[in-house]
Order: sequence, then C-alpha cells, then structure tokens
Amino acid sequence: MHFLRAVCIVSTGLLLFGCARQEPLTSNSEESSIVTITPTAPPEPLASTGPVLAARPSALPPVAAPTVKDTSAPPGYPLARFVGEILRQAHLSRPTLDEKLSREAFRQFLRNMDSRKAFFLQSDIDEFKKQEANLARDLQRNDTRFASAVHARFVQRYYETLGIIEELLKNPVDFTVKETIQTKFDDLNWPKDEAERKDRWRKIIKYELLLNRLAKKPQPDEEFRQKLLIRYRDRYRFWQQMDYYELMELYLTALTSTIDPHTSYLSPNSLEDLFNQGLHLNLEGIGARLRTEDGATIVVDIVPGGSAAVDGRLQPNDKIIAVAQGDNQFVDIRDMKLSEAVRLIRGKAGTKVQLKVIPAGKLEPTVYELVRQKVEFKESEAKGEILTQGKKADGTPYRIGVISLPSFYGGQAAMREKGKSATEDIRRILEDFKERGVDGVILDLRDNGGGLLTEAAALTGLFIDRGPIVQVKGNGRIRAINDPEAGVVYDGPLMVLINRTSASASEILAGALKDYGRALIVGGTSFGKGTVQNVLEIGPQLDPNDPPKLGAVKLTIQQFYRVNGDSTQNRGVIPDLFLPSLADALEVGEKHLDHAIAFDQVPPVRYNRLDRVSPSVKERLRQLSTERIRKSPEFAKLIRERERLAERRARTTLPLHEEELKAFYGQDKPEDLDEKEEKKDKKPAPGTFDRFPLNYTNKEILQIMVDWLRGA
Repeated sequence: MHFLRAVCIVSTGLLLFGCARQEPLTSNSEESSIVTITPTAPPEPLASTGPVLAARPSALPPVAAPTVKDTSAPPGYPLARFVGEILRQAHLSRPTLDEKLSREAFRQFLRNMDSRKAFFLQSDIDEFKKQEANLARDLQRNDTRFASAVHARFVQRYYETLGIIEELLKNPVDFTVKETIQTKFDDLNWPKDEAERKDRWRKIIKYELLLNRLAKKPQPDEEFRQKLLIRYRDRYRFWQQMDYYELMELYLTALTSTIDPHTSYLSPNSLEDLFNQGLHLNLEGIGARLRTEDGATIVVDIVPGGSAAVDGRLQPNDKIIAVAQGDNQFVDIRDMKLSEAVRLIRGKAGTKVQLKVIPAGKLEPTVYELVRQKVEFKESEAKGEILTQGKKADGTPYRIGVISLPSFYGGQAAMREKGKSATEDIRRILEDFKERGVDGVILDLRDNGGGLLTEAAALTGLFIDRGPIVQVKGNGRIRAINDPEAGVVYDGPLMVLINRTSASASEILAGALKDYGRALIVGGTSFGKGTVQNVLEIGPQLDPNDPPKLGAVKLTIQQFYRVNGDSTQNRGVIPDLFLPSLADALEVGEKHLDHAIAFDQVPPVRYNRLDRVSPSVKERLRQLSTERIRKSPEFAKLIRERERLAERRARTTLPLHEEELKAFYGQDKPEDLDEKEEKKDKKPAPGTFDRFPLNYTNKEILQIMVDWLRGA
C-alpha cells in the first residue's frame, strides 16, 4: 500500500484537460524560451502550374552519424515501476497490467514513432514482436530496455532514410504519371525491403512537392526542396538527441493511453511547462519564442512585455549561437537540442543572461545582455470587448459584451502567488461591462480545451447565485461540487459558444448553465471529455526529503457529471442552436479516441432551475437563425465544402497526378472559407475584437443575440 498512500498524501490538485493529443507527446522540434511551440503550417493545395524538372537543392553540411544519447534508466529510482503501480492502484478503472495491454501498447508505441510506416522495415517489426507480450511485465520490473532498443533502431533507420530523401530531392519528378498514395497508414504494412521503403518515400516526397505546387503562393521549387530537406534533418536531430525522460514520455504514455486517452507520463520539462505556461500563464525568461532550423536556434517572435521586447534589439529570424549566465563564459548552442538551449536562456527573474546573436541578414555576431523577468502570456488570458449590433426602438445600437476564454487557468496556487485566474479576470471584465451598460454577454468557449476543475466551478458561479455545479464520481462515491461563492456577478442575457474542441472544464460550465436554464448555448456539440485528471509529481513520492525531478503522471481519477445526472463523456454538450461547421465532417471528439471510457449516468442532484431561456424562445431563435443560414451564400458554400470534406475523408488514397489532385481539392480548401472573412479584420478597427472577427459565423452569432434581446 506504500504507493497508494503516497498518492493520497501528495496530490497536486485536480486538472481537467481537453482534446487528447493524437501525436507523440515529445515529438515537437520547436520550443521557446518562455516556452511556446510554433509548428510549421503545411502548404495549402490550390492553383496549378504543370509538370516540373527540378533543380537539386543546395549542398548542406552532412548530418551526424546515428549516435544516440544513453536512454537507459538512470540508477536509483524505479520510475517505470512506480508508474505501473500508480496505474494499478489509483487509476479510475484499476486496470490489470496484462498481455492484452502489452500488445496494444506495443502497437501504439510504434505508431507514435513511425506513424506513416516509412522508416522501420518489416524485419525490424518481426524482431520487436518477440517482446510484444512482455511490456507490462517489464514495466513492473522497471525494465525499459525495449524502448531504448526500438529508439536506437529508429534513429538508425531515420539516418538511412535521410539519404533516400536527399537523393529523391535531387531528381526531377513527373507529375503526369497516374499513381496514388495511401493515406490510411494503419492499413499499410511496413516495407519488406529497402526497395519498397524507397518507393514509399518517393511517393511521400512527390506528394509534398505537389502540395507546394498547388498552393496559393507556391515557393520556388529549389527553395522548397531545400526547406523540405532541412525539415527532415531537423526531425532526425530531434530523435537523435532524445534523452531518457523524453523517451519515457513517449513510451510510458503509449502504455498509459491503452487505459484511457488522457492518462500520460510527463517528463520533468513537460511538467514545468504545464504548470508555468498552461495553468499559471507565466514563466521567467526573456520572452522570445524560438525554433530550430538545421541545428540553429532561431527567434520566431518576441513576446510583448518581456525583457527582449523592452530591450528592443532581439528580432524575429535572428540566430542565437551562444548563451552565457551572468558574466560567465559563453556556451555554444549550435546543434544543441532546442529544449536544452531554451533552458539555458531561461532563468530566475532579475538574473542576467548574455546572448551571442547573428542578426537576420548579417554575418557577424553581436552580444545582447538582458535581465530576465516574469513573462505573462497575455494572449492566453481572458479578454473582453463590447461590440455593437442592430438597433433598439430608440435607434441606438445594442451593446454586446464578448468574452474570449482560451483556457481555465489559475487555481489556488496562482492566487496565493498573485498569478492569473480565469475566474477573477472574467469577474473584472463583467464588472466593466456592467459599468459600460451592455445589453447582453457572449462567453466564447470555442476551442477551449479545458483547465482546472476549481476554475470551472468558480467561473460558473459568477452567473448563478448558489447551488451545485457538477458531480464527480471516484472510488465508488459521488459528490457534488457547489458554487463556492454566493451571489451573482452578471445576471443579464448570457450566450455561451461551444464547438467540437470545447472540452472538459468548458463542458462543465456549458452543461451547468444549460441545465439551470441560465444561458443560451450556441455552436456545435462539444468534445465529450467527461473525466478528471490529477497531476501527481513522482519525485516527492519516492523521496519526500530530497525529491528528484522525475516528472509526473497525469492520471484519470474521476468522471464528472452534469447536475441532471448526464455524463458529457463521448456525447458532449449539445447546443440549443446549432451552427454549421466543417468540424461536423471530421472525426474530432472523445468518441473517436482509442480506449475512451464509456458514457454513463448518475442520479440527478437537486438544483433550482432558473429558466432564463424558455423552450419557446429557443425555438423562435432557432427558426430565425435557420432561415438566415438557408439564405446565406457563405453558409451554403460551407455546407457544400463540409459534404466534400466528408467524401474526401472516406477515401483511403490520394492521386499523385497533378491535375487529378487539383480536381480532388477543388478551388477552395475548406479552411479558406472563414479565413477570407477574417482577413478583413486582420488589424482590428475601433469597435471590433481581434478574437471575434466579423466573419459570417460570428455575424450570425451577434444576430442571434439581437433577436433574443428584441424578445424573439
């Protein structure tokens, strides 16, 4: 019982996380000194130009041979075994770590590492399969040699593949040949030999070159080939430089995710980023987002308010080549793993750091001396603005307060440290709205993946006087979490916006306000995540007096239920008014994730309905909105694109003939639909809101609110 006792003693607080990640948790090659990952957007297929005979990319220095870091378990602490014990004793489902789990974890681990089945050979898989049934047993023995062996082989195969990619990028490509590429990777076998692997990569490279050719603004062919090669070289460096804890994040999460998609192992670096950035919205550093390109650390952008922004010299596209702490010697960070370079640049507020920088467009380095400070992530905070729409009987416009909330951040620790809190930020916004005389409020939770359970309950309480907010079930018991504060901050008309990626804490708030009849819920069915996770730091469990930094387990410990007894698990929160969305054609949501916990119900808890939005009002608003949407050319186009997108997703292959691929994608990619409207508000004019661009969807939302205020 030692492990279970530790779980009960050293708990770090309940967390609600949104959409499960469906790619390796440690696979990003870009970080930041604050740290934020900036992924490279894929090219958008549109216009065409015809076949190409390509020039070869410029020569690049050779990539290092496939040597890898030691990824064997460090002596002293049984990390893997501890994770297994926590799963058995404290996970909601109390799973059995058996052969079935081993085989599924085996499949998931290889999928996370080689999702396109383009690096490993079938002979590798046959060799790995000898251990397929033993992973759970090895976990309980603290034996992670299988993960290290697979990783080392993968690095070797990636190195071999780089040679294939480089050779392919030197050669011309005929885009008039009629052939296809498989897009459902689970249906593929691994290549049986080198010839089959090379042909698979030939098609992958051809497809990527085609996407560039069909983009609205295609890059010059030679330039794009160069960037493509650098991208794969960067990915190789990422895998080659992976350390033990990063590998364990990939491997142990493959094991934990066979139990449910939200249980995972977090490396020490991931744990630090989670608490500082994801929940408290601040970090101590210089305030610069960084990425890696061909071994160089490059500035992506500067965060407003940080020391780099105040100093003004460090600029996007500058290269940082060395870092010095205070007046100490410089450490060369060229070819250093990005996460390690980032942590050299980070440091305690008030301390000095020197950066040796090659400014963009120059050859000679210069030295910038900066003093680190606390950097706040303003872009992730709640933000509000008052918009005007329609006219009242007296001719004045309706004043509608719109609040955008990206996540439920804060919690007790943040309040003690005077950090950020979603509830307190929105309280201030609502008080300001009331002073400025708003007629109604829209709370936008679209794409809000969740956050802290305590924040979900407290924030919901701003709109009701008292009563239960949500029910949670764990260890066979059900308890209600109540509004922590009597009284109402805002009592006027309230609309809550949700969509397919509104998850977890967002669903608690939307579900509660719907059950109470306090708000009108508009948008699309939410994600359907109805489970609660606890982040358990491992170090204090193993050595309370001198805890090592071993990361944490994010563990599913409870399910939550609405006050009416329904779970949001898999089913989500269903809005009162639906708006068409391309997400309707995508497999987005809990029910599409492997090993998702099943939907169930509990008895309802007593609560007093407010019925601020009657069924007749909802029906009238629905009729008016449906009629406008029916007449809207923009919505009609979106609905056609949604149908086409569903047809595309049903396909298992794509054509590699240029004209056929162009016809397949059509003249407008689905994601372009709202983009065209949003560009009109790229620089918000007075009376607009940068987080709520006046595209046709948001205009319809404002009109629904006006209909409601007019007494529809």
